[in-house]
Amino acid sequence: MYLRHLQVTDFRSWPQADLALEPGPAVLVGQNGRGKTNLLEAIGYVATLSSHRVATDAPLIRHGCERALVRVAVVNDDRELTVELEITAGRANRARVNRGAVGKPRDVLGILRTVLFSPEDLALVRGDPSERRRFMDELLVLRAPRYAGVRADYEKVLKQRNALLKTAGKHRTGKEDPYALSTLDVWDDHLSVAGAQLLAARLNLIADLGPYTAEAYLGVAPDSRPASIAYKSSLGEALPPGYGVAGGERADAEVLRELLLKALADVRRNELERGISLVGPHRDELELILGEAPAKGYASHGESWSFALALRLGSYELLRGEAGEPVLLLDDVFAELDRKRRARLAEVAAGAEQVLITAAVDEDVPSELAGSRFVVADGEVNRA
Repeated sequence: MYLRHLQVTDFRSWPQADLALEPGPAVLVGQNGRGKTNLLEAIGYVATLSSHRVATDAPLIRHGCERALVRVAVVNDDRELTVELEITAGRANRARVNRGAVGKPRDVLGILRTVLFSPEDLALVRGDPSERRRFMDELLVLRAPRYAGVRADYEKVLKQRNALLKTAGKHRTGKEDPYALSTLDVWDDHLSVAGAQLLAARLNLIADLGPYTAEAYLGVAPDSRPASIAYKSSLGEALPPGYGVAGGERADAEVLRELLLKALADVRRNELERGISLVGPHRDELELILGEAPAKGYASHGESWSFALALRLGSYELLRGEAGEPVLLLDDVFAELDRKRRARLAEVAAGAEQVLITAAVDEDVPSELAGSRFVVADGEVNRA
């Protein structure tokens, strides 16, 4: 898979940008603040329908404009598809494939697959659990686009259930609402169905990703403690021990649904008192472990970078082994890495079908990734 063409209109700082691309390495060179990252962000948005830098779409639209457009041409197995996304503040986004409208923007997921490594990835190790949940879910959708719908369904049910919990308990009215309590049973069922599907998919993902991550970490930090990842579920010890473990039993959504229903019944009184849902994938965590200790709070700066890099390289190896190589996006990361880590990343990137790299100066990019070169300056991007 590779990106043959990128065009953006009123996206971030760009009134207009147009890049013709080809397989192999491509380097975008320019001083900081010139919009290099914005172009990689646009590519990543097509792949995931989200930004790696902001939580909402509004900042993606150039100041003073009503909408932004991103158009890409993607070649996969000698077949080319053109994807166009129209991002509009305060309204539903629209998508086209080969100039024909699709039902929902998420229908384009899977056409372009990317793995992006950026300075923001340090938050995967040092940030809140929500950062790691987002990492899992975005990788899950890249692996199997149908889970975008499962994730959306779960978030919708969770929002409705939390709203009901706020009105059903005693904490506001002084007495429980019998009708709301009976309705809560219905929402428990909805939450267990969507939650079990999402949880099973995450557990199987982590079981498959774990060995790739451990191997990638050994490659970038051979003198460090061994790295591993583990899924920590709000189901606690009720979770079958083989789930989420490499070589273990594959997670079964129906089994997990029954476990979620029981867990919800067990915590209902506490939920009514607090007015929030206390069980489900939204409460889970991806644990990053170095040796016997959690990476968060114990890893050095170099170890944290190595773990973040290993998660991305592991993701890349997992995806390329299942449905063809994703496009590798490296956003100003070589300047952040020491010699050993730069060399390992360059080794992987040199073997990719396509890798797009941003850098402030040419010297930041290893010689084996020279490839085609674009200069980003004065609101323009031109081939050198």
